[in-house]
Amino acid sequence: MTRRTVQTELAFGADSLRNIGIETPERDARRLMAAALGIPPDRLALHLRDEIDDDAFYRYLGFLEERWTREPVARIVGGRLFWGRWFHISEAVLDPRPETETLIELALSEPFSELLDLGTGSGCIAISLLAERGEAIGIATDLSESALEIARWNAREHGVEQRVAFETSDWFAGVGGRYDLIVSNPPYIAAEEMDCLAPEVRDHDPHLALTDGADGLTAYRAIAAGAPAYLTPGGRLLVEIGYRQGPAVAQLFKAAGLEDVAVHPDLDGRDRVVSARRGQTGVS
Repeated sequence: MTRRTVQTELAFGADSLRNIGIETPERDARRLMAAALGIPPDRLALHLRDEIDDDAFYRYLGFLEERWTREPVARIVGGRLFWGRWFHISEAVLDPRPETETLIELALSEPFSELLDLGTGSGCIAISLLAERGEAIGIATDLSESALEIARWNAREHGVEQRVAFETSDWFAGVGGRYDLIVSNPPYIAAEEMDCLAPEVRDHDPHLALTDGADGLTAYRAIAAGAPAYLTPGGRLLVEIGYRQGPAVAQLFKAAGLEDVAVHPDLDGRDRVVSARRGQTGVS
């Protein structure tokens, strides 16, 4: 009987995923194997020659079967790493994307003390920023109470729960105060683009967090209209965008009287974030 090792089963898993058109078969197989073994993915290389016991083997097979149906890996294992921290997810929140780390990097490029995160989902943006800035405080909002439950869980896991309040709000509707940093990754997929999405996204991410059911710009119009009144003088606004939306969102921000409007690419060179700033004078 052939010896069943981590290495042999990783090869089997990667081959099976490759054969059904998964774009990252080796990476996905490694993440599923690590979850089956109950170890961090970066420790997997130390166990390649180990024999797998039956419990771990059948967990791994079960995970592979779910991935064969195009269930995203993060949803199979219950979360993913974002900005170096593990974030729990559920069907109520977006699976955090590596591209969103572009927004985190830009936000951390300047000091801030009071943060507002609109449409927080899993809380990955607000929590990452507060974890990196130990003196900052923040408010994170979402329309979905189920999403806020996940965000609260993640806040506790990362020790920032005393510095962030989670509120049910439709953009600025339930928010007061002024902030020197406002961030958001709003729903920006146009309704006509939904059918073109990968099944991992279209069939598993909550549609409320993906699309406005219109042209993909509804959220940016609301954010542009409200942000000047909620930013402190000199405060910054950072939003994630779809890669073709930079000019339109930038124009919305300029029309709202915001200054220093700029479009920033992600690591793949695609437009990913639009930044703006409230002037030192203006809306009072």
